[in-house]
Amino acid sequence: MKFTEMTLWSGQLQETEAFYTETLGFALIEQGLEHFTIQAGATLITFRLARENESPYYHFALNVPENKFTEAKQWLAARVSLVLEQGEDEVFFASWNAHAVYFKDPSGNIVEWIARHNLPSGISHDFSIDDIMGVSEIGIVASEVIPFVRRLNGAGMPNWREDDPGLTPVGDEYGLLIVVRDKREWYFSNRIPARFYPVELTAAGIGRLKFRAQDEFSGAPLGRVTADS
Repeated sequence: MKFTEMTLWSGQLQETEAFYTETLGFALIEQGLEHFTIQAGATLITFRLARENESPYYHFALNVPENKFTEAKQWLAARVSLVLEQGEDEVFFASWNAHAVYFKDPSGNIVEWIARHNLPSGISHDFSIDDIMGVSEIGIVASEVIPFVRRLNGAGMPNWREDDPGLTPVGDEYGLLIVVRDKREWYFSNRIPARFYPVELTAAGIGRLKFRAQDEFSGAPLGRVTADS
């Protein structure tokens, strides 16, 4: 499941735009008074201005080439502060065969760069921001994980791992909906609880998915996903 577009909301739009375009160097595709769009590999990421006094935050991940994790981490650490968890600034997920590193942006998003070693994504040149492959994970917060996952399954999106009432990934290594229980602490966040905020996605071969309220989603499908609320 490859995400071609993702829309998130931000209470710190200008600071977030400067962070992604100036600090990290992503290409600015579109800009307006209440939104901006960057190109992150195969994914267009749009941030829209949240309502007054709201500061949404999300967890999302970007795939990096599987053989460039150490180099990508060094590149990132020269530009941002990495999040520490129990004194460590990276993690290896043995069951996923993946290395990951985390940081926060000005909107408070918990952003992950992940090298998935099962993907044929190796490169032979020095790492740069142009080597980001795209958005590979977005957290979706539900009151109850398993019932919501069943509805996603029914709309044509399979589990990637077994059911877990705390966190269940749906999709594949190119694109995952990380369905988590409300208020579950995000990993590598210094105990920040998961909370629902709206998300809009376009996935190749599936269509448009809109998560506008907790435990609800709707779709403009390419043949499979139907409205569900």
